[in-house]
Amino acid sequence: MGEKTEKITIRVSPETAERLKLRAEAEQTTVTALLTEAAERDPRLELAAARFRELTKSGLVQEFAAAFPDEEPDATGRPGAKAA
Repeated sequence: MGEKTEKITIRVSPETAERLKLRAEAEQTTVTALLTEAAERDPRLELAAARFRELTKSGLVQEFAAAFPDEEPDATGRPGAKAA
């Protein structure tokens, strides 16, 4: 038998529910699988890393610092380090 799961209930707008159903159908999966995948990854981390790379290339590091005050790069330029 598969991994034990727990049932939860979430509330979304009818429009969001319809988009989830359509996407699940298009991807030949279930709404549960879509939501589980989304919950198991932390998009904030990926978005922050991608944004940092973009800002580094464009020279907009100050904008990054303002947008992510707790995740400023350290002196070596590595993302995700707390500023001192």
